Amino acid sequence: MEQETTSIGLDVHKATSTAAVLPPGAERVVETLKLPNTPRALAVLVRRLQPRGPLAFVYEAGPCGYEVQRQLTALGQPCAVIAPALTPRRPGDRVKTDRRDAEQLARWYRAGELTVIRVPSRAEAAARDLVRAREDVVADRLRARHRLGQCLLRQGRVHHLAHSRGGQYRRWLKIQRFDWPALQQTVEAYLRAVEEAPGRLEALETQWQAVAQQAPYQEPVQALRCLNGLDTLSALTIVVETQDFQRFPTAAAFMSCTGLVPSEASSGERVRRGSITKVGNAHLRRVLVEAAWGNRHGQVVSRELALRRRDAVPDVLAIARKAQARWHRRYWRLVSRGKRQTVAVTAVARELAGFIWAIGQQVSTPPTS
Repeated sequence: MEQETTSIGLDVHKATSTAAVLPPGAERVVETLKLPNTPRALAVLVRRLQPRGPLAFVYEAGPCGYEVQRQLTALGQPCAVIAPALTPRRPGDRVKTDRRDAEQLARWYRAGELTVIRVPSRAEAAARDLVRAREDVVADRLRARHRLGQCLLRQGRVHHLAHSRGGQYRRWLKIQRFDWPALQQTVEAYLRAVEEAPGRLEALETQWQAVAQQAPYQEPVQALRCLNGLDTLSALTIVVETQDFQRFPTAAAFMSCTGLVPSEASSGERVRRGSITKVGNAHLRRVLVEAAWGNRHGQVVSRELALRRRDAVPDVLAIARKAQARWHRRYWRLVSRGKRQTVAVTAVARELAGFIWAIGQQVSTPPTS
């Protein structure tokens, strides 16, 4: 970062933002401003600071999304969004305020100590949010079923097909009656939540399937479906969460993004590695672990997998076949050495990320704009 540039650290919240201005060559912030988190207030801040020369804004990614970055870019100002989990933290620092956070962002950004993330376009963010919404509806459906079942269990109402979700079980639910109106209303409310979930899920199923068949997602999704354990939904999840495989220079960099790499606390002669870091995209990590569980039972190519591989690019097909053979050997080698199944599956998921990165280099990826 050029020394003639004024760094502005932003601590962004729902209603307000705090800006810390660090002039070129200064060791400390000379001005701290608190302003409403609105486009107009941001434009006023830019006009006020522009006479000082080139500006560079920075803030942490968070629940407010990327609107501040898009607004500043539209005003012609560079703005970096950084990963909160990779922000340096001083040991023993117990004071945290908006002002201190903004000041530290400005200093660390000028020193080059922050990790800048890629900001998705609005189209990319829309596709990603669609897939995440589908995950949320599935989770809501499971919660609704559990709440209904637990409420009935507390009243001693247990169906003899406790694990069934078929018509007989649904008819049994509808005939449940209670003497107390409050309890009857409670059960009916839980039942309505269970009945509404399939309709919500069906609408989203139609939408994400349409997205998977459209450019620019169709080609990478079809390529990833050649891997054992990945079908259309899981492949689309990986693509929309990653967006651009080319931004990862190595397979290890992509593995690190998933949070599946082991943590380490080594010092001197002692080498100590622990559990996975989980510093990365949790949606990617979930899909990879689920796919890894399906690679324990040999190298058999099912009929469905053969159909998915039928029109695959030769280079992609070679990677998929190599991956399937390696995962099976890797899993059983670890299990035979006494590793727990969960540990072995996590190791396979980490290697799965590497093969996904290799396939991502062979196919086109969504545009950045």
